[in-house]
Amino acid sequence: MVFKKKKEIQVDALVLDHKEVERLQSFVDAEKQNLASLLLHCVQLPDGIQQIQCIKQIVPLLKKMDVNSSCNPMVKSCLDILGIIYFSLSTKNPLKKVLASSLNGLPEPFMTEAVQSFICCLKKELETTDIYSYRKVLDSLASCMENFSLGKAGVSSLFKEVLQFLQKSLIEIQEENRKLSGNRIAQTQLMHDLLMAIKVSMMVVQKVQENIQENLKPGSFVCQSMCSLLKCFTNCLMDEEVLQTVQTTSGLAVVLFIKILFEPVEKLPSLVSDLLLRSVKCADVPEWFMDSCGILCTAEVSDSTLLFLCHGALAMLEWKNNSMGQNGEKLLLDIVLVLLSLNSRLKESSMAMSLSRILAIWTSSALDVLDSSSQSLKCTLTGSSDTTGKLLEYVYAHWEHPLDAVRHQAKLIFRNLLQIHQATVKGSVVKSDPFLSMLTENLLNLEWHVKGKYASLGCLVECVGIENILTVDRTIPVQILDVMGDQSLAPYASDLLETMFSHHKNHLTAVFQESTWIDQWHETWVSPLLLILCEGNPDQTTYVIDYYLPKLLKCNPGSLNYMIKILQASSDANVGSWNTRGALGALMACLRTARAYGHLQFADVMRDGLVSVGCIKKGLVHQHVQVRIDALGLLCETHRSTEIVSMEEMQLVHFFIIYNLNSQSPAVRHQICSLLKKLFCRIQESSQLLYKLEQNKTKQESVKELAKLDPYCTLQQYKDFISSVCDRLFEALFPGSSHSTRFSALTILGLIAEIFSVPNGQAQAVFQLAEEIDRTRVQTLIKCFASTFEEVKILAFELLRKLHKATLNLQDSGDIHHLFRASMDLSTSAKPYDCVTASYLLNFLIHRKELLNICLKDQPVVLNFLKKECISAGTVETNTLAVVRLLLAKLEGEIFQAEKSLLQAAASFPLYGRVHCITGALQQLPLTNLTLMTEWKHMVTDLILISYKLSTVVAPVVQSSSPEGLIPMDTDSEIADHLQMILHEIQPRDTNYYFTRAKILKEGCRTDLEKLVDGKPVDVSEDMRGKEQTCDVTAQMVLVCCWRSMKEVSLLLGMLCKLLPLKATSESSDGLITEEQIKDIGNYFKHHLLQSRHRGAFELAYTGFVKLTETLSRCNSESLQRLPEQWLCSVLEEIKSCDPSSKLCATRRSAGIPFYVQALLASEPKKSTINLLKITMKELISLAMPLNDSTSTIPQVHALNILRALFRDTRLGENIIPYVADGVQAAILGFTSPVWAVRNASTLLFSALITRIFGVKRGKDENSKKNRMTGREFFSRFPTLYPFLLKQLEIVASSGDSEIGECKLHPSLFLLLLILGKLYPSPMDGTYSALSMAPFVPFIMRCGHSPVYRSREMAGRALVPFVMVNQIPSILLSLLARLPDYTSPHIRQNPIHGTLLQIFYLLQSYLESKHRVNSDVQRELDDIITCIEAKVWLAKRQNPCFVTRAAYLDILVTMVDYAGKSGRKGIELFGFWQEVNTVISDSELMTGIHYSCAIPGLIQYLQSITQLVIAMLSVSVDPDISSSSSPVAEKRMNPSLLVIHLLQSDFHEVRLLMLETLLLWWKQVNLKQVTGEKRCPFSSLSDLEETLLKMTMTESHPQCFCKLLEILYYMDLENVLPRTEDSMKMNPKELLNWTTNIADTSTNTEIQSIALRFASKLVIHLVENCQEVLALDLKHWVQLIACSCGDEQQTDMLLAAAEILQNITPLFLTNEKLILGLSDTLTMWKCVVLLLQSEELIVRNAAAEVIRVAQSQETICKKRDSLFYVVNASMALDLAFGIICELLQLWNETRAGVPVLLEWLLGEDDLNKNLEAATLVEDDYLFDKGEVNFWAEKLTSVRQLSKHLLLLISETHVNSPDQGELQRLARLASEQDRLVTRLLKELPPTPEFSKTVEFTRLTIQKERLSVSFKILNLLQLDSVACNKDNDQEK
Repeated sequence: MVFKKKKEIQVDALVLDHKEVERLQSFVDAEKQNLASLLLHCVQLPDGIQQIQCIKQIVPLLKKMDVNSSCNPMVKSCLDILGIIYFSLSTKNPLKKVLASSLNGLPEPFMTEAVQSFICCLKKELETTDIYSYRKVLDSLASCMENFSLGKAGVSSLFKEVLQFLQKSLIEIQEENRKLSGNRIAQTQLMHDLLMAIKVSMMVVQKVQENIQENLKPGSFVCQSMCSLLKCFTNCLMDEEVLQTVQTTSGLAVVLFIKILFEPVEKLPSLVSDLLLRSVKCADVPEWFMDSCGILCTAEVSDSTLLFLCHGALAMLEWKNNSMGQNGEKLLLDIVLVLLSLNSRLKESSMAMSLSRILAIWTSSALDVLDSSSQSLKCTLTGSSDTTGKLLEYVYAHWEHPLDAVRHQAKLIFRNLLQIHQATVKGSVVKSDPFLSMLTENLLNLEWHVKGKYASLGCLVECVGIENILTVDRTIPVQILDVMGDQSLAPYASDLLETMFSHHKNHLTAVFQESTWIDQWHETWVSPLLLILCEGNPDQTTYVIDYYLPKLLKCNPGSLNYMIKILQASSDANVGSWNTRGALGALMACLRTARAYGHLQFADVMRDGLVSVGCIKKGLVHQHVQVRIDALGLLCETHRSTEIVSMEEMQLVHFFIIYNLNSQSPAVRHQICSLLKKLFCRIQESSQLLYKLEQNKTKQESVKELAKLDPYCTLQQYKDFISSVCDRLFEALFPGSSHSTRFSALTILGLIAEIFSVPNGQAQAVFQLAEEIDRTRVQTLIKCFASTFEEVKILAFELLRKLHKATLNLQDSGDIHHLFRASMDLSTSAKPYDCVTASYLLNFLIHRKELLNICLKDQPVVLNFLKKECISAGTVETNTLAVVRLLLAKLEGEIFQAEKSLLQAAASFPLYGRVHCITGALQQLPLTNLTLMTEWKHMVTDLILISYKLSTVVAPVVQSSSPEGLIPMDTDSEIADHLQMILHEIQPRDTNYYFTRAKILKEGCRTDLEKLVDGKPVDVSEDMRGKEQTCDVTAQMVLVCCWRSMKEVSLLLGMLCKLLPLKATSESSDGLITEEQIKDIGNYFKHHLLQSRHRGAFELAYTGFVKLTETLSRCNSESLQRLPEQWLCSVLEEIKSCDPSSKLCATRRSAGIPFYVQALLASEPKKSTINLLKITMKELISLAMPLNDSTSTIPQVHALNILRALFRDTRLGENIIPYVADGVQAAILGFTSPVWAVRNASTLLFSALITRIFGVKRGKDENSKKNRMTGREFFSRFPTLYPFLLKQLEIVASSGDSEIGECKLHPSLFLLLLILGKLYPSPMDGTYSALSMAPFVPFIMRCGHSPVYRSREMAGRALVPFVMVNQIPSILLSLLARLPDYTSPHIRQNPIHGTLLQIFYLLQSYLESKHRVNSDVQRELDDIITCIEAKVWLAKRQNPCFVTRAAYLDILVTMVDYAGKSGRKGIELFGFWQEVNTVISDSELMTGIHYSCAIPGLIQYLQSITQLVIAMLSVSVDPDISSSSSPVAEKRMNPSLLVIHLLQSDFHEVRLLMLETLLLWWKQVNLKQVTGEKRCPFSSLSDLEETLLKMTMTESHPQCFCKLLEILYYMDLENVLPRTEDSMKMNPKELLNWTTNIADTSTNTEIQSIALRFASKLVIHLVENCQEVLALDLKHWVQLIACSCGDEQQTDMLLAAAEILQNITPLFLTNEKLILGLSDTLTMWKCVVLLLQSEELIVRNAAAEVIRVAQSQETICKKRDSLFYVVNASMALDLAFGIICELLQLWNETRAGVPVLLEWLLGEDDLNKNLEAATLVEDDYLFDKGEVNFWAEKLTSVRQLSKHLLLLISETHVNSPDQGELQRLARLASEQDRLVTRLLKELPPTPEFSKTVEFTRLTIQKERLSVSFKILNLLQLDSVACNKDNDQEK
């Protein structure tokens, strides 16, 4: 781990007035040794750090002076000047603190004079009258009181003057704040000044106590001043408009001043208590109290005022040792009651934070009081008391609060409550304490997804001890580790684990000796960790390593050796896989963590043999990505940033880079680059150490560790290493390299350029990347601009900028001219991503001096203002100006043409590319530091005007209600002819007259626009000439041209507002953009957002508008600051007005209006009082609520849509939470509207609110508790929803549950059940909460009677959280009793179904619950089963409704499963088992079904009864019930007949369920999961295999057939094959033929893949058993596998092929005998190579398993010293080619095999055809990026194959290669070479940009041919040599 260096401290130098300098000069002595000389020297120094050193010499100099010299004029003057210096320095300047610290040590004789000097200076400061200078005086007063004796003495002497100044400053600041209402920046500054004034007032009265006590008499000046200050504080406290920090501090100040002024002191607690409880009697308090703060007694006091008064009381009164007695104890209890009452009323997040903090302070104060309190207080605060219970309720409701601060305070409150309880029951035994025992039990019974559980358990461990927790459940550590797969829980879990294992260690060391305790500790904490590291899922292991492992090693570093020992012992056996780390991965993780945290050195790893280099290499290419990262981390991370990098580390890192650049995961790439950055930083820092060591070699001062090193040698190794890394990285930028490879290579090169750069005058650099750059590498980097991924362009551009000087001389003007032309062409390309390339090319060229001449040649007229004598600016600014002006001129010409024909523009010169390039060029320029100001001002004006003009041209398309519908989406030429006519017909709709006005504006501004080109009409640009030929224009092209143009205009205007310096007026010389222009731009955005219908138009305008609003919020112009508020008020008024002539766009989602409001509110400063948000939300909520007298619903729709956008906006954060409850009410009530638009908007708002309340849904499980909260927590956070939801639920229940059976659907039912269903029960739900869940229960039950199926289901789920666990049995019995009997009249099925669903979900919750409180579970379950038996007619034929029968059967299935698992299968449940058997035997499933599947509920019923049969089958085979006495055994049917009966059902749903069950059982058998003690249900079914085989031939349903094939695959072929002739009328060969035909002809991928897998298993079986297989069948099978590996295949098919290849490897691919023959075997190996290059990571991992299996074979492993078993795809591909070459030697087939491999190398045959296809695709699809390599890289496989081929040829000297074959290959290569050369010549000058796909394909083929020619030449040479040898032998 490399730690960042501390930043250097910047100290501003002090500057003294000229007059004071002269005064000092007059006292300077001849030797310049006196105090005046020192001070003069100090003020003349330019550096603040040096001045600090001088100041530190003052006091030592004074101490040396004569005591009598204190009266010396020189000394007096110097002390005066020191006072002046002190008060002139800012508070933040370190000089001020150093001066104060020095003067604190002033000798006593000089103290009096010094005090007088400081008094004079302070007095002068206090005379300040400028309100904006008050802050400086206040800061000085504050610093005087902070440990500065002279300052304190000065304040004490001028106490009255100080009070007078504070009073004046407070009054004037508040008055000025009122005057500046609306100017947020000025008001915020005044608020901070006010806050400082209050703080200083408190500081003064606290630290100058003696002055107060002496002068504090009624009527005295001090008393009056303090009363006046108290009045100011009270006003601030009551003012809701001030910042909350001001209010908070005012609350402290009010209580402090009352405490000082009030007498007698004994009555102070009672006064404060009355003040808080609003019970002060005015007649009983002093007159000064009523004058100063009487408003607190008489006026209405806000909740925030009460809160801050409580804070003041807790913070300012003396609580320790119970100094206030009984009155203090009463006040303490009153405060907590007030705070708890405020909890339900304070909604704002800031208030919630304050309340939690104040409650935590209260618990700390209570602890202080309890040390010497009365017994009654102890009884009141014991754990079981009402007060503590309410506080615990607060903790439970807030321990998962969204704000970290609130969660932290909740934890602190909980910890303090435990300590309070312990303080009240001192002397009792912890184990037997009922409160702690109950708390422990409840906490442990909580689900682990509850975050609050972890912190609370940690506090409990500290309180009761770890042993008491582990005694309850020893598996707790394992349970917590299991939770760590969830990143949101991992930090909490690791903190709890740290608390637990630390306490456990302390406990064990105190009880046992070292040798005995460590084993127990390891068993508890380390062993589970190692198991997870080896076998855990990737997420879990990652978070365990990140959060848990470092803490464990920190607690006990000695455990590392234990871990290494255990893991090394199993590393060979447990090698891991793609999803498990194995022992090797775990070892890498442990070593990496230990080294990073300083527990281990790499040298120790090597020296002690903890792990070998080979082992680390295996880790670096391991299949599991995190193992690779950990192995790299082991090399790169270290505790010391200057540790020398060893040669082994460098070699291993280089090895890693070769095989790991091509990672598709952005997170993995980031980790790799981050680790390498640490390594490079270490090399750089250690190299500086080595340079110093080299220089100091002769001084013998080197460190022992470094003494053995040769610095020069190590530095050279560093240089060679980084150079080789750079070579490898530049090689990786080859044509066709994948995006991930390029990203990694460019990022690492950028890091090297950054880290090893040498600023002027800095230390030596061990390496300079510039030295490695040549012309070829510059071209390589420029070619990266052609990448279709912008991040690659960015990285290449940034790298070229860093290497700017090195690249200057590597390009000539011709290159630059070609690049410039390419950029101009690309800027008008119809491909949207081409303009991005053009922008980066131009930004690169802007840094070249030659560009200006090229631009001048291109447009001499347009750029005539850039004469040489006028160019005084730098290259970048001049070039940028020229490029922007050039682009602007071309753009104007193109706009002129677009006005005539938008179709022609879309096809030939889309307008957006020019604008994008202009924006990109301006972003690279420091716009606040320009030289050519006049030219830039004109440029900005022209840019804005052109932007408006372009917007005018494209607006009709973008602003149309449906541009896609108006423009036919077709490429047919006849339809294309009509496009122009249609475009002319499109006009802005919806009373939108903006562009009519815009055209008038255009005419008025024509003269301005003509100035752009010297008053001459603009011709069509050269870029457009030649593009005007007839072409097909698709609607997509027109639309893209228009909306992208609008996008670029919005971004350009937004950027201009954000980046350009503002001009105060149009005449002023400073700034580039005027206020008027900003207002015009604002109006432009306002129009697009408020009146546009098309999402593209307003979404893109929003992006620019956000930049504008950010500018407005931080500018100094008051008129601009007020714009957002004015715009907001205006739009709200317009929404409210319901004016029919309003131009607001009324669509179902209000179009851009929500975006508009969102941008305005999000720009409001976060630290302000957010008044705009408050005003807006209040207005919107009132509009969103339904009103009976409303004449229009449009305002309501707009309000609902805007609210939705605001609740979704994360930038508003927790400030929006107080309005959530109102939003929910508006959404639910809006859903009852008869108007569809209101209902639609309400639904969207409700969805946004659900996400805001419960969080973003992370998984697919609808019922997951991760996005839910307890009922108590929900209603505590949103208390107003409790009565609202209850009332609404009552209305819904009463309307939906009609006794006469009338069907009434209430619109809000779904929403209510949805939100209630998001709640869940908790064992922490106590009895203290007033928000009881009980009232909801009857209404939810009645909602279950709804006629809508989904509503009944939701009601069933929603009921669960409202019923406590211990109440479930009684509720279940009550619900079962409500079910009708068979004889009941008027049976209504909907209520029955709703009740059954409620029973089902409650029963499920009860049986799954870990916390069943105070209940006899067995007895209650027996009662429930008895009631279920009583109503069992609902599952039988007597019940005509299949839906309710299915629901009842689901309940029976649940009970059967539970009874089976609990072992209750005997006589005790005889009646139950009998009834279940009766239900099954009498069902339609057994007796036959005579219904159509169209009958409602039939399929559902059949599935439920089938599941019941399967459940009974599982129970019946248990050996415990096989005796004849068991009722299940007695009553069960013959399992064989039962299963066969189900398999022969006419309904495929029944067959599918049974087949899925059978498949599961067969898999269990194969995995040996079913032991002899517990038999598999079908183990006794003798006829089952035969039945399944027959069924395979007749099954017609695809899913069932697929399951049958899968079952066959898992069956033992030894048993199956003998039966096939009888059952299927096929012998094994015919079965193989039948299976391969299915795989060949089926259109179902699942059937194809399982058929092919089964066929492959059959082939292996037949070959292994020496049964002859026909060659044609084998050939067909090989072809099928080869076809299954194609790129077009689905992932499942590719995985099946990989699995087959893995299975056949030992028999066919690596066998010493070529069973398939050479051709087919190599075809199989080619399949492996193809799969290893698949884009799917999972496929590559599966294919890599083939290499693992191959290497495990003796034929391979005996030839290799080191084996890489589990490797990533890059390494596997390299190994595959190596293995193939080895096998060719093994088979003695090099002569025939090499030409085949050479043909692989040559690749594509019909190159011309492929290029034509690529060009066709590129032209047809506007957004198609061509052939994108997400992973596969052709040249990588070419280079690896050629490497191994060359090695094979050099090693074996291929004997007598087939000359005919070689000649054929040579001819083929020559033909391709000629074709490639011709095609390359035909490409334009810069084909890498204009014809990227063709150029890349041809370049790749060129290298293929080059390598092929090299190998062909070698083979021919070998052939000649062989012939000569043969001739000599003859």
